Amino acid sequence: MVQRTTEFVVGLFMVAGFAALVFLALQVSGLTPGGATDTYTVYARFNDAGGLAARGRVSMAGVTVGRIREITLDRETFQARVAMDIDASVDNIPTDSSAIIRTSGLLGEQYIDISVGADETAMQEGDAFYSTQSALNLERMISNFASGR
Repeated sequence: MVQRTTEFVVGLFMVAGFAALVFLALQVSGLTPGGATDTYTVYARFNDAGGLAARGRVSMAGVTVGRIREITLDRETFQARVAMDIDASVDNIPTDSSAIIRTSGLLGEQYIDISVGADETAMQEGDAFYSTQSALNLERMISNFASGR
């Protein structure tokens, strides 16, 4: 009887361990088991998207307000076109705001930071940021410095 109780406790411990691993994997990957929240899509064009990735964060004042849905190449302008899903609760982003690619820490992940403008009209579904700032490409800077350009 004692061995059966021990086996049962070990089994419960293993199930709890697997549940914790699944929870951590979902948190790290950016996927959430909960229902999808209401969002609207806005766009930005960058000369260099750097290390941006789908499901990357979009933030304002350090607070995450959305996610990057997809990054594609605009075949007419040869720029990276980034589609961002912004939470519907953040429905007052001024139309003259800027989208800037920033890096968390020195070598951290890249994300889009929205620098808020002063216009009284707000961005709507399908609007695009007029002002953008591309990613800082460290390799290109070092190469330009070394070659004297």
